[in-house]
Amino acid sequence: MGKRRANGDGNIRKRPDGRWEGRYVAGHDESGKAIRKNVLGRTQAEVKEKLKKAIRECAEIDIEKAEEYTVGGWVRTWYETCSKPHIRESTQEFYEDYIEYHVVPRIGNI
Repeated sequence: MGKRRANGDGNIRKRPDGRWEGRYVAGHDESGKAIRKNVLGRTQAEVKEKLKKAIRECAEIDIEKAEEYTVGGWVRTWYETCSKPHIRESTQEFYEDYIEYHVVPRIGNI
């Protein structure tokens, strides 16, 4: 029997295809149902690191303030915390331009 992980630490398992999968709860929707996400890797240690990072990043976003955000504010927060660390520099430039010139001026104050 495997070791138990603490609440909120997610879980790790080996998939039938040989890869390792880590699952965690990213939040809850309006009805209270858990939103589950996963990370994959070739080794268990790799998945442990990815899982820790994903849980830490998920905790940085304050879902409780969702009603206070405007579309522009939320898009900027999403970009800085979720998207920017994982994309190439050219994609970052494209996203920044698109957000500032298309999203914010048109629907940013909603």
